[in-house]
Amino acid sequence: MWLGTTQKFDDAFTFIFEKTEHGWVWAHAYQFDSETATFIVECSEQTWAAFGFGQMTQQESIAVCERIFEKHLGGHPLMTNANHIRGSAWINFPRVLCERWSYKNLALMGDAAASAHFSIGSGTKLALESAVALADYVESEPDLEAAFRKYEDARRTEVLKLQSAARNSLEWFEEVERYLGLDPVQFNYSLLTRSQRISHENLRLRDAEWLAGAEEWFQRKAGAGGNMLRRAPMFAPFRLREMALNNRIVVSPMAQYKAVDGCPTDWHFSHYAERAKGGAGLLYIEMTCVSPEGRITPGCPGFYKPEHEVAWKRLVDFVHAETEAKICAQIGHSGAKGSTRLGWEGTDEPLSSGNWPVMAPSAVPWSPQNQVPKAMDRADMDIVRDQFVASAEMAERCGFDMLEIHAAHGYLLSAFITPLTNRRTDDYGGSLENRMRYPLEIFHAVRAVWPAQKPISMRISANDWVGIEGVTPADAVEIARLLHQAGVDLCDVSAGQTTIAARPVYGRMFQTPFSDRIRNEVGMATMAVGNIYEPDHANSILMAGRADLVALARPHLTDPYWTLHAAVTLGDRGVKWPDPYLRGRDQIYRLAEREAAAGLKV
Repeated sequence: MWLGTTQKFDDAFTFIFEKTEHGWVWAHAYQFDSETATFIVECSEQTWAAFGFGQMTQQESIAVCERIFEKHLGGHPLMTNANHIRGSAWINFPRVLCERWSYKNLALMGDAAASAHFSIGSGTKLALESAVALADYVESEPDLEAAFRKYEDARRTEVLKLQSAARNSLEWFEEVERYLGLDPVQFNYSLLTRSQRISHENLRLRDAEWLAGAEEWFQRKAGAGGNMLRRAPMFAPFRLREMALNNRIVVSPMAQYKAVDGCPTDWHFSHYAERAKGGAGLLYIEMTCVSPEGRITPGCPGFYKPEHEVAWKRLVDFVHAETEAKICAQIGHSGAKGSTRLGWEGTDEPLSSGNWPVMAPSAVPWSPQNQVPKAMDRADMDIVRDQFVASAEMAERCGFDMLEIHAAHGYLLSAFITPLTNRRTDDYGGSLENRMRYPLEIFHAVRAVWPAQKPISMRISANDWVGIEGVTPADAVEIARLLHQAGVDLCDVSAGQTTIAARPVYGRMFQTPFSDRIRNEVGMATMAVGNIYEPDHANSILMAGRADLVALARPHLTDPYWTLHAAVTLGDRGVKWPDPYLRGRDQIYRLAEREAAAGLKV
């Protein structure tokens, strides 16, 4: 509801949050002119209904709002916004998108063409900039049709950028109750960066002193001390059970397709050893399969033969002896997505020859080209459960610091979770609780043999990207809640790859909102993944409380030393370099200092 008041506020936005008997109500206030401020009141639909605002007159609603914000109004009344086109009625913010912005001699601009939520303060700016552009093109182009066409082409991208930022801000406020339990420092940071237009380093440019204090708060909360307090969030320590990480950067699991009969080769040793030296706190190996028939491709590694144990132990021993990184084994079973070609030969496509039989919760093939899997019976489920246990025991003998159970991306356990592939009519199908029954059986069996001091995470697909027919972000919260209650230490929050019908929405950090929601609604530690590629991304995610760990995949393919290089960019000298590389470290820091002094970008 849009209101006004004669109370004075600062030049910038003022945000006020009040907890009432019916839930949270908040206000956006800013000076409209020297005597009047705009005062916009918001609440959730549930709170609005509980107050009975729908049955009140406008003046009755205003009186309730005056009572809620009494201590902030200082005796000044709230007034109806008579000049606003909608007056002071309660409304839901309309998100307007138009395919065309003109018709004959009529042109749209401002909210009529594309609305942007008021919380980023760009509505008037958008309208004025569009008006200026349209006026220029009417003068410069030969006719109105050409002017309108150029106007749309020139303005649409800029408007979409602002709309995207406004949508992020709108969604943050729609879910603000999720964040109101955060420490005030973290809440303020989350508020400031809600639109994703202001990043961590951009915030440093705006208020370096405040950000330095916030970083120090984050480090203290993480358990750092001494001269390690003035560091970026990505360099904060983190602990899961007795596993202590030096920083929050994770080398995400990435399939290499270079195993021979399930056995990792020199390729794997070289690949993982190099990334372990690169400064990340935690290194994942790729999904390692619990049986030959549980492999995705003939090039996927396993945990089911003695020679596998020898090869993996060699790697783990090197990582522990030569680096400060911890190493996690990810175990899984391919299900209906097994017996397929190497990644660069055709993703998820069946082998040209030599296919092995596959099984799944139901007889639902991955695609029309893939074989129909056997619907697992109880005996199959027992066998696979025992294979997971045996693989976990092998991973422990190898010395891995952590274990992850892969229950995402349409592989076997994921196929039990999503209704798209779980068509069972027994106790393992139907409701979400039933569909989670077998993945939780696997977890409990593995947890029983995995050392108590070592953590276990589970990777899930938090969105099937097909709407309400599949797993939705709201379902993911309930999935994570069940995992948390079972004793899972960390939720590795991925998304998609569960059906060929998926229509994902890509973008920077596009899967992070799922991690954010799980962490702050369930109260569970999470790891964010998905198109995260800059230190700014990682620091913003961590400082805002959207995840506890940040996993990068493709950036580590192109740069095994991503974390060390990020430290140079940020001017952080607290990371550990391998001793043989110290002269290279000294040189890259000197070069960075020279470039910074010359005003060049490092």
